[in-house]
Amino acid sequence: MTEALQGALDFFVRGGFFMLLLLLLSIVAGTVIFLRGFALRESLIMPPDVESAIDGLQPGDSLQRVTIMAQRSNSPLGRIISVCLRHLNWPRQENVEAVQVRARHEVVRMEGGMAVLEMTTGLAPLLGLLGTLSGLVSVFDNLGGGTGAGDPIAVARGISEALNTTIVGLAVAAPSLVAHNYFQRKIETMAVSMEGVVADLLAKCYPEQR
Repeated sequence: MTEALQGALDFFVRGGFFMLLLLLLSIVAGTVIFLRGFALRESLIMPPDVESAIDGLQPGDSLQRVTIMAQRSNSPLGRIISVCLRHLNWPRQENVEAVQVRARHEVVRMEGGMAVLEMTTGLAPLLGLLGTLSGLVSVFDNLGGGTGAGDPIAVARGISEALNTTIVGLAVAAPSLVAHNYFQRKIETMAVSMEGVVADLLAKCYPEQR
């Protein structure tokens, strides 16, 4: 176990400055993935009790229960519904526009941190490539100076070490790309679902304007 840890430590140390940048980038990306995974749970975005309350609502029913549940949920769906209910004295079209503005705001909040994952996907391989090129320059500079010129094993080891940053760069970029696409798709799906719930509420609040 100790030898494995020492080997892993040597692997990263030999990567130099660019390896340090990749490690920092991986920590940031990992933190964003963890936080987004926790925040984008469907039960937090679209509380089932709020959905069921709207689903069971009939035209002409009191909206007090739905209003209280939406405010207490402190969720994106709850905040959108609260906007809708606060403007029921407005014409339907104006209310719809107010809801759409709030919905766009909530989607932007849900997408918080996604830019970091998108940046990591493109930046990590580039940092890895820069680290590799920097290492190769050092290897060939030593060859040109005569150091290790007669030792092909040392040259091969130097090239192998130079490729470490490329490996780590790709290893950081791949999970970031998967997470970004997964979260983006999940946000789009929940946004469509919220749109359907709010459309149902509007239809029940403005039955004469269906």
